[in-house]
Amino acid sequence: MASYDYSSKEQLLETIRSRYVLLDGEFDTVDEGFRDLRLPQADKTPSEIIAYQLGWLNLVMGWDRDELEGREVEMPAPGYRWNRLGEMYSSFYRKYEAYSLRELRDLFRDTVGEWEAWIGTLSEEELFVQGHRRWTGSKENWPMARWIHINSVAPFTSFRTKLRKWKKALAAAQQSPTE
Repeated sequence: MASYDYSSKEQLLETIRSRYVLLDGEFDTVDEGFRDLRLPQADKTPSEIIAYQLGWLNLVMGWDRDELEGREVEMPAPGYRWNRLGEMYSSFYRKYEAYSLRELRDLFRDTVGEWEAWIGTLSEEELFVQGHRRWTGSKENWPMARWIHINSVAPFTSFRTKLRKWKKALAAAQQSPTE
């Protein structure tokens, strides 16, 4: 069974919620003054982690909304290509750079709530059977549930690990004697 296989919509939603809560909790001990601190041991700052998630969650919900409203779905986003995602990520970071960590967390919480509400509107068939939305593509084994997993559960899990590594590196740097 692949990591994105779920037995039901409820199981998918429970997994999203539990992974979100764990990731969000890691930000409790991040000082506002360090939210943009880049450390060599981590590829994203705390604020970039949240901006990345805000960007992707809103993109995926936007794809579905566009298709349902009869608009052409531009993936990954207008003006960006799959082989140049770094430019898109930079646009996420710029979009949210003026927000405090508290504001980012509030936006993240609200967006995850929208994500869960959106998933709640989908039928089991729409979630788990390939081909119900054109934007999911025609590749076998890529139903909506997999797109949802790789844009929420998977990064919530990996970013929690990365944020813990970032905090450990920060603590070590703060304990190192200055020269």
